[in-house]
Amino acid sequence: MSFFSMLSRRVQEVDSLLCVGLDPHPDDLDAPTVGAVREFCLRIIEATEGVAAAYKPNIAFFEAYGPEGMAALQQIIRTIPNEIPIILDAKRGDIASTAQAYVRAVFKQLGAHAITINPYLGHDAVAPFLEDAERGVFLLCKTSNPGSGDLQDLRVIDPNTNPSMEKATLLYEKVALLAQEWNDKDNLGLVVGATQPEALRRVRSLAPDMWILTPGVGVQGGDLMVAMQAGLRRDGMGMLIPISRGISQAADPKKAAEEIRAKINDHKKEFQTLPMRTAQSRSTTKFSDDFIQLANGLLEAGCIKFGQFTLKSGLISPIYIDLRLLVSFPKLLKQVGRAYLPILDKLSFERLAGLPYAALPIATAISIQREWPLIYPRKETKTYGTKAEIEGVFKEGDRVVVIDDLATTGESKFESIEKLTSAGMKVKDIVVLIDRQSGASEALSNAGYTLHAVATLTALLDYYDESKKVLADKILSVREFLKTGK
Repeated sequence: MSFFSMLSRRVQEVDSLLCVGLDPHPDDLDAPTVGAVREFCLRIIEATEGVAAAYKPNIAFFEAYGPEGMAALQQIIRTIPNEIPIILDAKRGDIASTAQAYVRAVFKQLGAHAITINPYLGHDAVAPFLEDAERGVFLLCKTSNPGSGDLQDLRVIDPNTNPSMEKATLLYEKVALLAQEWNDKDNLGLVVGATQPEALRRVRSLAPDMWILTPGVGVQGGDLMVAMQAGLRRDGMGMLIPISRGISQAADPKKAAEEIRAKINDHKKEFQTLPMRTAQSRSTTKFSDDFIQLANGLLEAGCIKFGQFTLKSGLISPIYIDLRLLVSFPKLLKQVGRAYLPILDKLSFERLAGLPYAALPIATAISIQREWPLIYPRKETKTYGTKAEIEGVFKEGDRVVVIDDLATTGESKFESIEKLTSAGMKVKDIVVLIDRQSGASEALSNAGYTLHAVATLTALLDYYDESKKVLADKILSVREFLKTGK
């Protein structure tokens, strides 16, 4: 069982997202002794073990008492029931043999199930803690302290994906994206403070499925409801909320913990009853059987993927559409070709012009079904033989419909249209399978052309959302991306 499978099971068993902090501050103790530390923690555990989704002891308060304090921490961890995850708040981060030594100390000697890690040293400092899927890591991403922005809000230029400052990301956003890449064993989560609700919302958008440890509610000033609205997954999971002094300093810690759990659950229910999207974004179109079959086919073939993808522009997108894969699915390719026909049947033209490369198989499938002549403008002018810019048979004055797979901004269409019109052909209409609704229709219209789409991205998202073919959090991430462009 992976760490987050264990955590999810515990959350469901006690219906709680409450992580009880074990932070024996000297001011909270009856006396500055190891015995008082031990008594303080055992009292909190006894009062809260029925509602705690996890416990989070802060190692600093035990290290302060030297070897005896560490021995007390080990004893305290052993008293916690095995089914309750224990997250050691240690913020470790080192490399090679040092990291391996930390792993042995935390997981073998102390017996913790997870640990907080500082990612500043990079992947090789984190990797040793991730080797065992049953042991978890929470990576510091956007912390709750006032000075977190000194480094975490710096803009990052990645020479491999974002070579310009215009496409730069914030450092904490980069950490969230890297964590997604490294989380191949379902045992890596993030730390994002409740005092940083905008950052929390952004991290949830970038990492829709990951668990987030969210300190800062209470004494540090984080608002519980605001934080949950920003960070909770649509399934009511994915967020662990640490509370320490709000429980330990209460006259009745058990009652305080139960009240906090109830408050968390009330906010969770309220969040889950909110509409998944605004009424303005809902499609009023009833999905036809043909649309449903096409949408399902594209998803199953991997032509539409949800996750984190670097686009050609350098932007990080939560969705990727790759219709080049259609060549490997002849039945689906034939179905895609048929989907263009209702639009094309209403247009006047002599030829189809397929745009290389993704649209050529689609245009061929369309051409065969209706026996419409097909041509295509080359990406590069032929340097031998006929040295043609356009392949196929055509004559001056032919009316041509351009066939492409996707429409984003429309820029890629103009070069091909220029080649067709320079050869004396007339272009008025462009037909695509999917309009990403990123400005192509407006750009083409301003130039005197009409864009037609078999489906819009919004309609596909609506269908995947309503049919629950895709997790609601992933759909929300794409909608946010379409709205903000990042």
